[in-house]
Amino acid sequence: MGSAEKILFDNSSRVAPLGLIAMEGAKDLGEKVNSYLTKWSNEREYFKDTFLVEANCPRFSSGDSKGLIKQTVRGNDLFILCDMGNYSVTYDYFGHENWMSPDDHYQDLKRIIQAASGKAHRINIIMPSLYGGRQHRRNYRESLDCAVALQELQAMGVSNVLTFDAHDPRVQNAVPLMGFDNIIPSYQVLKAMFKNLDDFRPDKQHFMIVSPDEGAINRNMYYASVLGVDLGMFYKRRDYSTIVNGRNPIVAHEYMGNDVTGKDVFIADDIISSGESMLDIAVELKKRKANKIYCYATYAIFTNGLESFDKAYANGIIDGVFGTNLTYRSPELLSRPWFYEVDCAKYIAYFIASLNHDQSISNIIDPHQKIKALLEDYNHK
Repeated sequence: MGSAEKILFDNSSRVAPLGLIAMEGAKDLGEKVNSYLTKWSNEREYFKDTFLVEANCPRFSSGDSKGLIKQTVRGNDLFILCDMGNYSVTYDYFGHENWMSPDDHYQDLKRIIQAASGKAHRINIIMPSLYGGRQHRRNYRESLDCAVALQELQAMGVSNVLTFDAHDPRVQNAVPLMGFDNIIPSYQVLKAMFKNLDDFRPDKQHFMIVSPDEGAINRNMYYASVLGVDLGMFYKRRDYSTIVNGRNPIVAHEYMGNDVTGKDVFIADDIISSGESMLDIAVELKKRKANKIYCYATYAIFTNGLESFDKAYANGIIDGVFGTNLTYRSPELLSRPWFYEVDCAKYIAYFIASLNHDQSISNIIDPHQKIKALLEDYNHK
């Protein structure tokens, strides 16, 4: 039993009774998180069937909605889990099926906070993909949705926001007096690679890390440091004279770093949207005689579909894509032979357990030590 499990449900140290609400877009993830919490509670003889609080946001056919919590949350340390990017959730709108956007998910989150009506002891939001997080800086006359949303949540009484791999964590500067944790699931990614790749050899002779751009350099630098392997980087040469689909188009990917010949390469980023940049980089690495290429994104959303990755896999350009279960993955994606899921449910449960007992998160969950144990096991084998 780990340190987080040991403190869980110690009545002398917990902040308040625990309650977990999984919003409509995060039901599956919420069930998995709840299964860990109930398992740990029963091991500590604090018997609990579930920590899930039943809640939903029913809608009228006109599109109006309301938040409804169907049991008491008075005095609870309430955790609300939401997925801003789940595009599979629908509702009836004037007789038509309407797919929920991030705006709809965010409004429903606020409705549930309102439904708690100030009765909860504390409200914590687990929002893996930050609402408006991709609009992370302001130029000219633009909105800054994420910063305003965080300020709005703080004004509604939210105490803590937990997010994963924020596109730009500096957005927390908008709410300096509110708890904000940006969590990077590095250990979970490497654990999934050890589990799924039979020929995974994370040593300097066979493996290296390549950052897809300068913005992702820190996360890739961490992987290179803990594994003790070389690090390379691409930078995007853009045409700043034009704007296509809201951004300056990429003219070329320029590489800086050590020779990749014959080495397996790991490329990590926070999001795979269309995936064009990731595939362009994979092609460039193949030109430089790289061996196997594995891509990772915390949020693998594939906005342009899966066909380009199917083709790249069939042509030997990529050998696998890793993505977390922190956002919606379509059944089509989960069925692909090149996709590997990184499960973060237990990690979320650890954080809930820690916050519920006001324990230091850094002391309880140390990814460096866990990664070190993985590597020691690998070297032993």
